Amino acid sequence: MILASAPFWTLPFSALAALTYALPALVPRHLSDVHARRLLLLAWALHALSLLMMLMGPVRFGFAPALSVTAWLVVTAYMIETQFFPKLKARWAVGSLGAVTVVLAWVFPGTPLTAQASAWLPLHWALGLSAYGMFAAAVVHAWMMTRTEHDIRLAHDATSGLPLLTLERLTFRFVTAGFVLLTATLVAGALFGEALYGQTHTQWHWDHKRVFALLSWITFATLLIGRQQWGWRGRRAVRVLYIGAALLLLSYAGSRFVLEVLIGRVG
Repeated sequence: MILASAPFWTLPFSALAALTYALPALVPRHLSDVHARRLLLLAWALHALSLLMMLMGPVRFGFAPALSVTAWLVVTAYMIETQFFPKLKARWAVGSLGAVTVVLAWVFPGTPLTAQASAWLPLHWALGLSAYGMFAAAVVHAWMMTRTEHDIRLAHDATSGLPLLTLERLTFRFVTAGFVLLTATLVAGALFGEALYGQTHTQWHWDHKRVFALLSWITFATLLIGRQQWGWRGRRAVRVLYIGAALLLLSYAGSRFVLEVLIGRVG
């Protein structure tokens, strides 16, 4: 089991980012919307610095940094959305996600990259992590959609701050964007294979990562077709989204978690 933490110089940024994320998540009622947004913006900036600090020295990557980047993208999407929908209220979910993933990335920084890795590998990762971020944002919106639907049934004010149809529309925009990015990631993996990682063979071969990624792609394609052709919405659509997101999480982050933590294999 690998318990080596990230370089010590990343600790101040990671600790401050986690603490700043946690404040709007733990004490939401004691902060005004303006103060909460400012704290999230500060946490977002500190989070970005902590990720950049991890690039100093030997570059490492693994399941926790992947989740950390995903969370940073979710916060980015949330900060942009609040400019168009000021009443959107998801700071508890966003703050909690940011705080947990920042700590995880410091405790489990991943394994060093090989010097033979392709120069195209960062682009491949950017596509994959962007897909992770879009689907994670979709899951957060689907969760808010479910809460809003529950509030409507109980004749309560929507805790999300947005109408149900608006949340549904935003959810599927993120799903569509994530599906396009995931498709590009899978195509790149099929075309270049292990050459991205500096290995000699380039032919496609099946492993857990590819199987789960392909299963998630099929699930999201089914969701989009179901919405377009049969009008899937509400709980059915949310369930399919959750299944696809779980499969995608298992594809890279899940397989790397098993290798890095449960098995303890480096590389």
